Amino acid sequence: MKKPIVTFALMLVSILGFSQNFSLPLWNGTPPLQNSSDLNEESTQQGILRIANVQTPTIEVYLPTKQAATGEAVVIFPGGGYAILAYDWEGTDFAKWFNAQGIAAIVVKYRLPISKSLTDPKEVPLMDAQRAVRMVRHYSMDWNIDPAKVGVMGFSAGGHLASTVSTQYLNEVNRPKDGIDGLSARPDFSILVYPVISFRDAAVHSGSRRNLIGENASQELMDRFSGELNVNAETPPTFLVHAQDDKGVPIENSLLYYKALHQHGVKSSLHLYPSGGHGFGFGKGKGAVEGWREVLLAWMGETVQ
Repeated sequence: MKKPIVTFALMLVSILGFSQNFSLPLWNGTPPLQNSSDLNEESTQQGILRIANVQTPTIEVYLPTKQAATGEAVVIFPGGGYAILAYDWEGTDFAKWFNAQGIAAIVVKYRLPISKSLTDPKEVPLMDAQRAVRMVRHYSMDWNIDPAKVGVMGFSAGGHLASTVSTQYLNEVNRPKDGIDGLSARPDFSILVYPVISFRDAAVHSGSRRNLIGENASQELMDRFSGELNVNAETPPTFLVHAQDDKGVPIENSLLYYKALHQHGVKSSLHLYPSGGHGFGFGKGKGAVEGWREVLLAWMGETVQ
């Protein structure tokens, strides 16, 4: 009896336009730059769902009803210092909120560079991020998304990844390609929430830098993964939000990125709050920062045309 029930449910989704939630793998078979192994993904729920040792990267897709859909889509990268993913707190919780605004949201369970199965760890998160943006454009017609309104959102180290795909969307590594790879990986806009940006000493988040490029990385590598040094006139418009009392990721990260955007004529918006600390998420119960999402929606209304 289960199959008819599932079929009937899918018919209701099609006919009535119910919102949808489903997952897809980013890659067919073993992902690029990864060896087959017996390693297993690890998940723990202690207030926040923390996912570690991702071996099969996926996108979890949240689609609003067709009647409510704006055509916009946000590809979300949860944070976690490139060691874990704060998957619900900085991922699926926001996807559900975006859906309530008529915006499609896609949470990326990207591979983490500390995994022992990876052959070139520093390249893997960016590769997964590019693939996620391309997949959203590939399925845009099916998902009622405008392919010219696909943005990225990242928190903390996920903000570093969002800024990296915003500045290095043309970066390529030698690997087999398919039809999806012919689509643009450039986001149309970027939302960076208490982001790691710079791997230079003045503003560095040492854990993210160590996990992505190693303890004794060259200056060339540190510069390559310092977002403020890679901004140009083609970098997408960006919304940044940070708290002044952030002890985990110094506020200088957002300041440096905004300054670079401004210098290159990229229309962007920087929002600073006196308190909120690091990892405030929705900001509930943390004072003025609780209103940052309404500011974001107003910015998107003006920016995503």
